[in-house]
Amino acid sequence: MRKGCTPLLYGCRVQLILVQNFFTVALPLLATVTTSTASLPFSSYKLQGPPPPVETKPFSIIKEFEPETTAIREVAPKPKEIRLICKGCNENENAALAFLQDEGITDRNALATIMGNIKQESNFHANICEGGSRITYNACRWGGYGLIQWTSANRYHGLGEFARKYGGNASSLQTQLRYLTNEVQWQRIADRMKTPGKSINSYMNYAYSWIGWGIHGARTSYAHDYANRLIKVEV
Repeated sequence: MRKGCTPLLYGCRVQLILVQNFFTVALPLLATVTTSTASLPFSSYKLQGPPPPVETKPFSIIKEFEPETTAIREVAPKPKEIRLICKGCNENENAALAFLQDEGITDRNALATIMGNIKQESNFHANICEGGSRITYNACRWGGYGLIQWTSANRYHGLGEFARKYGGNASSLQTQLRYLTNEVQWQRIADRMKTPGKSINSYMNYAYSWIGWGIHGARTSYAHDYANRLIKVEV
């Protein structure tokens, strides 16, 4: 029995020695590992608990391409204008009336006076020669010609020169109206004709120095008639 127990006791002794060696070797080693890991950064060992919150910014949409827009400009409506037209007048009469208003003459009596004088001189025929012949400018070599019967040599030839210089027809209504308002004789009374508020007789006195008629005729009666036929319209 004694001999049989010896191996067992020997084995127990070996086990005790191994346990002693474990504590002798393993515990210092474990302490070293624990100390070294404690000095490592946070990311190098296992996290304890949830990770710290990460600050985030609100999500935003960045437009890489802006749609091309076309600006729409509102055009202000053109203000209404009060104009005078001649009721029952022909095309030439109304064309002359519109031209005179474009020149800045707005008074009813002033417009009627000018028209009364043109009617007396030519009845609004631009291609009329003194005596009533309806011919071209170059064919009328005696007496007056045109809307106000330009008679003197310098005024008659002035019409032809004006037409050549500015590219018009000396026998046309528009060319003669332009020449009429560019003559020196008209320029002398233009401001007076543009001044409103006077009587037909007053405007007629100014017109005499413009045309220089020899016979008054019915021009004043025509002027009063036109004044009654001129009506206002919005255009």
